[in-house]
Amino acid sequence: MSAQADSADDALMRAIHAGDTAKVTQALKQGAKLNKPRADGSLPLAWAVETQNPALVALLLAKDAKADLGDAQPQSFSPLVVACQRGDPAIVAALLDSGADVKRTTSTGISPLALCAGNSSVAMVKRLLELGAPVDAADDSGQTPLMWAAAKGQLASVQLLLNQGAEINRTTAKGFTPLFFALTSKTPDTALALLEAGANANYVAPDGTTLVQMAIYQQQFVVAEQLVQRGVDLNAIDRNGNQLLHAAVRHRQLPLVNALLAKGANPNALTGTSAVVWRYEVNFTSRPYVTYPQTPLLLAAELGDTAIMRALVAAGADVNFRAQDGTSLVLAAVRSNASALSLALSLAPDVKATNKRGETALHLLLGYSFYMPMTVEQISAMLLVLAQKGAPIDLADSSGKTPLAIAQLEDFRAKPEFATAFQLSPQVKL
Repeated sequence: MSAQADSADDALMRAIHAGDTAKVTQALKQGAKLNKPRADGSLPLAWAVETQNPALVALLLAKDAKADLGDAQPQSFSPLVVACQRGDPAIVAALLDSGADVKRTTSTGISPLALCAGNSSVAMVKRLLELGAPVDAADDSGQTPLMWAAAKGQLASVQLLLNQGAEINRTTAKGFTPLFFALTSKTPDTALALLEAGANANYVAPDGTTLVQMAIYQQQFVVAEQLVQRGVDLNAIDRNGNQLLHAAVRHRQLPLVNALLAKGANPNALTGTSAVVWRYEVNFTSRPYVTYPQTPLLLAAELGDTAIMRALVAAGADVNFRAQDGTSLVLAAVRSNASALSLALSLAPDVKATNKRGETALHLLLGYSFYMPMTVEQISAMLLVLAQKGAPIDLADSSGKTPLAIAQLEDFRAKPEFATAFQLSPQVKL
């Protein structure tokens, strides 16, 4: 009899996994036990919930499957927990109608309300609250239902939880507020709703991360602008060594750049030391990635963003600044495109300027062409700009190389374009 029951139980599980209601009914007739936990503590009903098949769940409930076995059942495998993780409102509602305990948490303290707030509908969140689910029940990490909803961008659930008294500035064990979670959701409306509801815009996490820095990390630029308008520390250095203005430039966010400048961000501020530690494979040492301090204008020139370059110059950016390695505005712009290079030369017209290695913009352009993803058309356009400004092809750098010598290398991709731009005579071989 025991072997027959085991066989029926196995048949029931196979039928559930297959979503075959006829075979489920057959297995039950053969003696399969619906409320007998499996070896891992899970119930057949939980596996039916996992399939997200409302008809299958309804069948098991109609056959007297229990939605909750109380303390005898590991709650991490409970049907309601699985239902809230997967999110189907019809299945969650069916379990609640069948008496599932809304206050029983997982082994790590995660409540059904938290899971539904993150994964199911606002109607189910409302239902759980009406059945007595604590609005601010935190799990072992300190994460509340509001944080779960915020992290998943569930705007309606966020608003409902706030209306029901959820604590808007509560922190987790590691010191993160619901607004931090909202920023990770990629849903600006959720973070904006929290701000409008009174979330602390100036909160700083224990690791030193500000909300506006987090917004930029997560590319939530609309939210970042709102935070800037509310007043933030413009001089704070992030983990990459950037002030807010540097970060906005790196992401090519002109509206955010303008907002920061309007609030008084320094257009000549220098990047700081990065906290990021790099692993060097050659000798397996670890040390910070070393870069020379740069201004926002140099960064914009490197990216080739002429609109941001113009905005920074209008705000007082120093067009004559040079980094410690000798990089000037023109030398930075030659990494990007012809438009940025032309603008840089109009602002700082020294086509013969060199870095500490004696390299001119033409040296750099020719060198970049070997390994940077530049098309021949892009190279040609910048060659023409430099040629029109009188860039010398015979000026040697510190190693003795001239631009002409570089252009004569076998692998140089734009030989005809170089010859045309600099009007080389037929006697000059490339």
